[in-house]
Amino acid sequence: MHGTRILDEADRLMTVCNSCRYCEGLCAVFPAMEMRRAFSDGDLNYLANLCHACGACYVDCQFSPPHEFNVNVPKTLAVARAESYAAYAWPRMLSGAFARNGLLISIIAALSMAAFILGFAVLNDRSVLFGVNTGPGAFYKLMPHNAMAALFSAALLYAILALAMSVRAFWRDIGAPIGGRVDGGSMFQAIRDAGELRYLHGGGVGCYNEDDRPTDRRKLYHHLTFYGFLLCFVATSVATLYHYLWGRQAPYPWWDLPVVLGTLGGIGLIIGPIGLFMARMRRDPALLDESRYGMDVGFIAMLFLTGFTGMLLLLLRETGAMGPLLALHLGAVFALFITMPYGKFVHGIYRFAALVRYAQERRTAA
Repeated sequence: MHGTRILDEADRLMTVCNSCRYCEGLCAVFPAMEMRRAFSDGDLNYLANLCHACGACYVDCQFSPPHEFNVNVPKTLAVARAESYAAYAWPRMLSGAFARNGLLISIIAALSMAAFILGFAVLNDRSVLFGVNTGPGAFYKLMPHNAMAALFSAALLYAILALAMSVRAFWRDIGAPIGGRVDGGSMFQAIRDAGELRYLHGGGVGCYNEDDRPTDRRKLYHHLTFYGFLLCFVATSVATLYHYLWGRQAPYPWWDLPVVLGTLGGIGLIIGPIGLFMARMRRDPALLDESRYGMDVGFIAMLFLTGFTGMLLLLLRETGAMGPLLALHLGAVFALFITMPYGKFVHGIYRFAALVRYAQERRTAA
């Protein structure tokens, strides 16, 4: 018996799949499964997070519903994957907070922070709120830079700490990679596999969505979202260097590096999340964990709002709308930070850890 009902079901399915092995060429889950004859809770959580939910095994399986064996690997591993986020979350008391109410909690957090920033501005100088402020340091008339940096640094550091503790628990539970410690080659292979979304391809034909015709749409939207987020992070990092090393204050000219990188990232964070949301709405319900709708959509919504408000702020920063838009943008960023350790964001980190372990197992076996 396993710790949860869904892990019992995952064990049953992996036992059936291990005796069939028809799907071994589709992704990393089935070769990793074949290295085992029995499955601990950690093994099953490892396989669940190694799954990229392409849906190919459901379409190809001769035992999928309505067969009496009722083999539905994508949905079962999706539920197990979502439960693993709560199982390893730190602190544990917040483990289930975002499972069903992620969207509502994220929006409340974003609006609350925006209201706090607006209230701060009103108490200090009411004219700043809808005034036209231009030139270096215009953003910090709404809230001083040191106060803004302290607030968001604290939120980011908390998110990093919570994520680190969660991944530590996950890594310990799935066990050390077969063959010993992780080597540089395995780490590089995992980075490459994650960067290319190698296993979101259904064995090379694409991802299955609303029917049995595979496409690469979800892979494209994932790329736009991930690299858009990465570009925005780099833009913020460059702006930080500008501020502290060279004393250059935001906002920066259109042609400057932080603005160029942020614009490209913002475009990715608008198109990518919209595409992911539409793909989710059209996808076959048989492949989805519908009970975590709030968690999934909450994460997508915060990414979209971060990109959308950032682009609006860029376009209207020299108008009277700058103050409210800056508050909304910072509210979305704050909500994204504090929900990271408990929402869908962790799937990328757990999946990368699973890819590292799989790369080491594969190298050892070779």
